[in-house]
Amino acid sequence: MTRSSVCVVGLGYVGLPTASMLATRGFDVYGLDTN
Repeated sequence: MTRSSVCVVGLGYVGLPTASMLATRGFDVYGLDTN
């Protein structure tokens, strides 16, 4: 099985926990935030 990449735009209250959960489940996660 190949690893999937995900980009999470906005690392606020919802984006950061989502990115963390996806990373622990084996996804390659890229986060983007404007601050």
